Amino acid sequence: MISFLRSVSAEFAKIFTTRLWWILAIVLFCYIGLLAGGLAALFGGVQTGVISPDTVNTGGAAITLGTLPPLIYSFASSVGYVFPVLLGALASTGEFRHQTLTPTFLATPRRGVVLGAKTVTLILIGAGVGLVALAASVGIGGGVLSAFGVDALLQGSETWLLVARTLLAMGLWAAIGVGLGVLVPNQVASIVIVLAFTQFIEPLLRLVASFLEVTAKIGNFLPGAASDALVGASIFTVASPAGAAPLDWWQGGLVLLGYALVATIIGYFVSWKKDVT
Repeated sequence: MISFLRSVSAEFAKIFTTRLWWILAIVLFCYIGLLAGGLAALFGGVQTGVISPDTVNTGGAAITLGTLPPLIYSFASSVGYVFPVLLGALASTGEFRHQTLTPTFLATPRRGVVLGAKTVTLILIGAGVGLVALAASVGIGGGVLSAFGVDALLQGSETWLLVARTLLAMGLWAAIGVGLGVLVPNQVASIVIVLAFTQFIEPLLRLVASFLEVTAKIGNFLPGAASDALVGASIFTVASPAGAAPLDWWQGGLVLLGYALVATIIGYFVSWKKDVT
């Protein structure tokens, strides 16, 4: 246990002694704040009559005053999840790129302990990244909704359950990033995979799958769909055609956890246990 705690402390030091974490945090806050604030103004204006509903295409989905705040707040995970994935992948691949695994394994020869400590550390940091994203989506988005006279639902328990599940989702996404980085230790390749899958491949797969009930059920097990199910709200419910019912929140969490475990375990045997030069 002492060795594990020391490894966790070392992993925190590796992250916070670089500029990467706060650069990503600033970009994430601005990105989510812009999206959440902009959409809150758009839909808030429609709900209050400031903007004519005829000028807005919501994809046929009914957005009511009760569903609007969770939709805005969910931007933290439904859009911002790429940031903890990138952070986790960079934390793993950086070990290979900068050859810091050698002194790490000399200090802690049990490689499984090192990988476990890195995963736990990134889960906690991923949750911290989630706090930044929520500060933007809830702080800015909720503020804009209130400015339009829409109840931001900040006193409702469901809102804070959504916040808690968002933190869990962001932590699991960071764990997936760690697993991917171990599985694909080439840093450039990992970054390309993360960006290509999260920004192009999965959104397209989810859109195509949503047209048929059979494929929509399969699409529910894609990582992004599982994350949205865990959180409980997503902009994709508006942008996509009606499909199968989403997974329950706990099922979505188990699916995300499964992705993280599979990638990490395979990566451990494929690259982590190899000789380090």
